[in-house]
Amino acid sequence: MAKKVSIVIVSYNVCRLLDECLQSVQRALEGVDADIFVVDNCSTDGTVAKLSPRFPSVRFVANAENVGFARANNQAIRLSDAEYVLLLNPDTVVFQPTIKGTLQFMDAHPEAGGAGVRMLTREGTPAPESRRAVPTPWVSLLKMLGFTRRYYMSYLPWDQPGRIEVMSGAYCMLRRQAIDQVGLLDEDFFMYGEDIDLSFRLLKGGWQNWYLPYDIIHYKGESTQKSSFRYVHVFYQAMLIFFRKHYGHLSMLISLPIKMAIYFRAFVALMQMLGERLAHFVNPRQS
Repeated sequence: MAKKVSIVIVSYNVCRLLDECLQSVQRALEGVDADIFVVDNCSTDGTVAKLSPRFPSVRFVANAENVGFARANNQAIRLSDAEYVLLLNPDTVVFQPTIKGTLQFMDAHPEAGGAGVRMLTREGTPAPESRRAVPTPWVSLLKMLGFTRRYYMSYLPWDQPGRIEVMSGAYCMLRRQAIDQVGLLDEDFFMYGEDIDLSFRLLKGGWQNWYLPYDIIHYKGESTQKSSFRYVHVFYQAMLIFFRKHYGHLSMLISLPIKMAIYFRAFVALMQMLGERLAHFVNPRQS
């Protein structure tokens, strides 16, 4: 018989964080008919060997190479037959009522294709990435100019459920019927952007995406080395993939400025990293 929900976690060299995450998930799943999948993208920190004996009920899938976030999630989704699938980052801690509350909401709202929750920083403040708008050319341009209210849907209250456009892949509850209709994560996205793309496809498929005032802690950035050139390349490449896929039909007068802005932001980020590394090399004690 199919499970109520499958929890899917993709890991890469985050053994300690994953351990804490799995403990929180098991507490939150008490009384829920669920299974847990961990897809490890060829970690070198012994994640599978260390954690599989500690969590015998968790199904570990050990990849021989890093296949990326989207493809790894899809591996587990295909292995699952649950009514719902929860995509969860390994650098999260799930509060005890969160999964049950999300499932209750989804059961009561059959028009909901997916739901995200209130992500808290380590300081306990809500992360703006908990609610986002689709990065249309106009919204993207506003965000790049520093006007982020529309992109982060900051006008929504934090303590009430609300319809949003984009759910974060850090905690994304998906209805099986919805992903069967619109398709799995787009594997053209190696990392970043796949949650935006899937959220957008759900909306285009007639489903609703929701924000719910349940909590997780998201140690954002600790599962990703964001001080690397590879991060900058992958992140801004994902932005370009999304734009080409969904807005490539627009005229050059609209598309060219957005593409130039993306390349410019990537260049600025790289220059900032170079400056920080040079400063550390010149005066390591102050870094």
